[in-house]
Amino acid sequence: MLAPEFTLFETSVGRCGITWGARGVVGVQLPERHEGATRARLLRRYPDARESPPPSHIQQIIEGIVGLLRGEPRDLSSVMLDTEDVPPFHQQVYEVARTIPAGSTLSYGEIAKRLGDASAARDVGEAMGKNPYPIIVPCHRVLAAGGKVGGFSAAGGITTKLRLLQIEGAQVGEAPTLFDSLPLMAAPRRRSL
Repeated sequence: MLAPEFTLFETSVGRCGITWGARGVVGVQLPERHEGATRARLLRRYPDARESPPPSHIQQIIEGIVGLLRGEPRDLSSVMLDTEDVPPFHQQVYEVARTIPAGSTLSYGEIAKRLGDASAARDVGEAMGKNPYPIIVPCHRVLAAGGKVGGFSAAGGITTKLRLLQIEGAQVGEAPTLFDSLPLMAAPRRRSL
């Protein structure tokens, strides 16, 4: 099998990366604090990848991502993804997430219900945290219960998630608190009043 290829490209949120292979897009890298860090993160995820100019079908995907991140209506739901190394449950979660239109959101619980198991919200959150295709699989459009922002594993965390939602014109039900942005283990317990 051929090694995957990648390229970096400029967007309104910074320099992103995309990795592809014969079966489709292998991954998307959101920007890190600088281009070198973005490239390094991408190569840690895909150590065999080689930097190459994108073929025309990948260039079209890049243009779609760039447009979406400028706030233009773009539909990336037909982009072919290479899911060979993605667990089956995560694939199902990503299929549902890809149906969320720009400007809209679903909760982890709503996705779990659509998959037929309302108790799987935590598993949906885990799948979103491991999403190798951000923007194409719009994990930023998936919120915690009650419209809370929840987590976001990309650089910048929930600030980046909120920026992406703002670009798309989504309404977030509740502004995040300081505790929402802390790792789960570090967040103090809240008492009910």
